[in-house]
Amino acid sequence: MPGKRTDHLQILSIDIGGSHVKAALLDHTGTIVHDYVKAVTIMPSTPENLLETIRKLVADFPPYSCISAGFPGYVKNGVVMTAPNLGTESWAGAAFQKMLEKALGKPARVVNDADMQGLGVVEGKGFELVATLGTGFGTALLNDGVLLPHLELAHHPVAGKKDYDQYIGDKALKKIGEKEWNKRMQRVLDILKTVINYDTLYLGGGNVRKIDFALDDNIKVISNRDGIRGGARLWTGIAPGRSKPSPSSAPLKKKKK
Repeated sequence: MPGKRTDHLQILSIDIGGSHVKAALLDHTGTIVHDYVKAVTIMPSTPENLLETIRKLVADFPPYSCISAGFPGYVKNGVVMTAPNLGTESWAGAAFQKMLEKALGKPARVVNDADMQGLGVVEGKGFELVATLGTGFGTALLNDGVLLPHLELAHHPVAGKKDYDQYIGDKALKKIGEKEWNKRMQRVLDILKTVINYDTLYLGGGNVRKIDFALDDNIKVISNRDGIRGGARLWTGIAPGRSKPSPSSAPLKKKKK
């Protein structure tokens, strides 16, 4: 919110996933002032049942000024264009930002979930890539802390007719097992390094802890708690160099350059 005072804001930050919906209350710095709560995502999901889940989830929250939501699909100007991991076509063209504002009575901003997490974790230095490993494969690109237009890299073919979601998503992991999945992840990371040529890559999502190989020095493991501050930065912006993701407990070794 350039030119506007933001230090009074209390931001309801919502992370919508294919398995769970999570919410927390943040202050303007991204500090959590009301801890995470979560509920199961009703599947197949519709805008109506998701809004009802969110209403129940935050019913006991303290007052908040505005809302941020990270959505698992392609979102343009608050309108959902695709929602491949929510199991229904009823999302196509859904003006979810306006729906959320109407349901909760506060101004809202809705972006892709990886984009919101990206805003929360990057240091604002150079070309940074965020990738989330969960139900699907999410990505966000930022340059000097500025969020770039969202690209649905998850749906680009990576192996035959398989896209990234099908190649390393949760269903693939369960089908092929961790050993083969790790081989695929090594190939994917090599592709990202070559094609995107990032300065720093941040890896998050529920399946990141299953990586069992050494990572390059410019790859950092992040948690959902790191990413939740992106809900604040949707309203306040980012100060380059100020964000420092907390150390992950995942047993991942660094590869020396």
